[in-house]
Amino acid sequence: MLPISVIIPCFNEAHNIKALLETVTWADEIILVDSFSTDNTLEIAKAFPIKVLQRAYQYPAEQKNWAIPQAANDWILILDADERVTPELKAEIQSVLSGTPDKVGYWIGRKNFFMGKEVRYSGWQSDKVIRLIHKAHCKYEDKLVHEEITADGPIGMLEHRMTHNTYREITHFLEKVDRYAGWSAQDYNEKTGRITLYHLLIKPIFRFIKHYVFKLGFLDGRVGLIISSIMAWSVFLRYVKMMELRKDN
Repeated sequence: MLPISVIIPCFNEAHNIKALLETVTWADEIILVDSFSTDNTLEIAKAFPIKVLQRAYQYPAEQKNWAIPQAANDWILILDADERVTPELKAEIQSVLSGTPDKVGYWIGRKNFFMGKEVRYSGWQSDKVIRLIHKAHCKYEDKLVHEEITADGPIGMLEHRMTHNTYREITHFLEKVDRYAGWSAQDYNEKTGRITLYHLLIKPIFRFIKHYVFKLGFLDGRVGLIISSIMAWSVFLRYVKMMELRKDN
């Protein structure tokens, strides 16, 4: 089998890191890219055969693009601390790397959990990310938010999904939404004209309708309502933060 490195960017993930590392002990190399955690993330992680690299964090794409060349192996699996590799996904990755892959990267679907419940709809049912990559052919586009891999070759799709425990507590989740709204405001600022009622009211309302109605969020019950509302709030917050940016400039 071709050797594989796992890269895990993290900061203060003591509540997550052990459960994740237990699912990737089969990898040939595990690299923890730590942004100077202040909890006991590293103490927990060092019980596993890992390599720790510490580096200040700016934004996701920049951190991951720095980390990719640090891997000893050509094939890399990139994971967030709140993700888990299932036994079925592990076996599929090993099967792919046991031959001669005809792709330079692979999409992996995610089974998302929020507030202790699997989210089957709400726009998250088709969630997928490119995470298994050949480092010579793939890198992240330089965006602050919703970054994705760009590749100079074909991308495949794995059959099995990873699990994604996106929710810890509502305060933590809202902090993440706030942070991503700020990055999104910077990404969208130059291509957005004057901010109007359309941006502050119509677009958030449409985002709610998209997730709750068109993406069947109502079938997820109370959790679907909460997710759809937070998604609408994130759009509103993006444009409020954009107004702040323009005031500062």
